[in-house]
Amino acid sequence: MVQQMRGSQTQEFVPPYPNTIQDTGLKEGFLEELVLKDIYLVNYALGREIAARMLLPFKIVEEILESLKRQLLIEVRSAGGLADYEYVTTEKGRDRARLYFDNNSYVGACPVPWASYIDSVKYQTIRKEKVTPRDLEVAFSDIMINRRTLNSVGPAINSGRGMFLFGEAGNGKTSIAERITRAFKGHIFIPHAIEIDGQIIRLFDAHSHIPVSAGHYPKDYDHRWVRIQRPCVVVGGELTIDMLELQYDYGTRLYEAPLQLKSNCGLLLIDDFGRQRIDHKSLLNRWIVPLEKRVDYLTLHTGKKLEVPFEQLIVFSTNLNPSDLVDEAFLRRIPYKINITNPTEDEYKWIFLQYCQKAGVPYNEEAVNYLIETQYRSGRRMMRCCHPRDVVDQVVNLCAFLQTEPRLSREYLDHACAIYFAAMGK
Repeated sequence: MVQQMRGSQTQEFVPPYPNTIQDTGLKEGFLEELVLKDIYLVNYALGREIAARMLLPFKIVEEILESLKRQLLIEVRSAGGLADYEYVTTEKGRDRARLYFDNNSYVGACPVPWASYIDSVKYQTIRKEKVTPRDLEVAFSDIMINRRTLNSVGPAINSGRGMFLFGEAGNGKTSIAERITRAFKGHIFIPHAIEIDGQIIRLFDAHSHIPVSAGHYPKDYDHRWVRIQRPCVVVGGELTIDMLELQYDYGTRLYEAPLQLKSNCGLLLIDDFGRQRIDHKSLLNRWIVPLEKRVDYLTLHTGKKLEVPFEQLIVFSTNLNPSDLVDEAFLRRIPYKINITNPTEDEYKWIFLQYCQKAGVPYNEEAVNYLIETQYRSGRRMMRCCHPRDVVDQVVNLCAFLQTEPRLSREYLDHACAIYFAAMGK
C-alpha cells in the first residue's frame, strides 16, 4: 500500500494504481453490481464514463462490462470511438439492477477494502506530524497567542494524544484549536468510501475534508482515494453518542462514518465541552478505551464488530474547569490541560491594532487607552480577546450608518461599548 514519492527521501503513503480486478481488493461480483447500477441509473453510458464515475482504470471496467455482456445483463447500444462502446441494460439486467438497489443504493466512486483503509490510517498517523515554534507562529499569525500558550500547545500537538483548552469565553480557544491543523506539513489520502463484507461506509465528507492537488504524486495512483489536508472535524453542543457510531440508513442501506473515523489522522475538536445535550460523562465513558489504547470499536447493523485505529489529536474546548467536568482517571488520559487566559493590557492593544488594520480603521492609541480606563480599569469587567474585534465592528457599522469615515473616537467608542456590553457581566 506504500509507494515511494518521486523526488522524496522518505516514504509516504500513496495508494498504488490497480492494474487488475484483484488489485482493487474487491470481488468481481461486487464490481459487477456497481457497474450495472451505474448504467441502470443513467439509462446508457460509455465505458469510459462509467470508469470516470467509479474512479477505476478503464481496462478494469472494460473487463467487468465484458462479463456483464456474457451474462446478458447489458448490451452495446452504439460505438463510442476510442475502442469504446455505449452500453445499455437488458430487461434481465434491469431486473438484476433493481435487486442490487434493494441491497444498497450506492453508486459512484468505487470503495476500497476495509483492510486497506486500516493500513492507511496506521501509516499516516497524526503522530508523524512534529511541529516547531515557527510552524505554530505561522499557523496562528492572524490571532493573538502568547508565548506561554504557544509553548504549551506545541508539545501537546507533538504528543498526538489530546488536550483540554479551557478558560473564560471569548479568549480564542476555538480559534486556536481550529488553526492547529495549519501547522501540519503533510497531507493524507483517504478513500471516498470503504467496503466491509459487502457493506459500504461513506467516509469522504466535503464539510470536513479539504481536497488538495495531487500534482506532484505519480499519476498512476489509485484514484478511489482523494488527497486532503489533515482533517479538522469540529462538533459542539449538538454532539450525541450516535454521532460516534456507524450511522446506518435503512432507506439507502448505507453507512455514514462517525466523527472519529472522519477525523482520523487529523484533529477532532469537541467545542464547548460540557454543554452537550446529553450527559458529558456518557461521552467520556465512550472515549475511555480509545484514548487509552488508540483503538476504537464500531458495530455494523449485522452485529459484526470492527476494530479501527483511533489516530487523531482530540481537543476538548470548554469554558468550565476540566476538574469540574471529569474525574481524575479521565484527566490522566488527556495529559495536556492548557488554560487560555485573559489578555494583558499590552496584548489587548496589540489585538486592537490588528483588527483596526483589518477593518481599515486608523488606530488611535489615545482612544484605546480611554476605552481601557473607562471599561476595564474601573473593575467593571475583565478583558477578553474577542472584545477588540467586536468593538471595532460596532464602530465600523456606526460610521457606515452615519456615512462618515470610520475612526476611533471617544464618542464612537462610548456608543459601541454601551451597546456591546449591555446586559453583559464581567
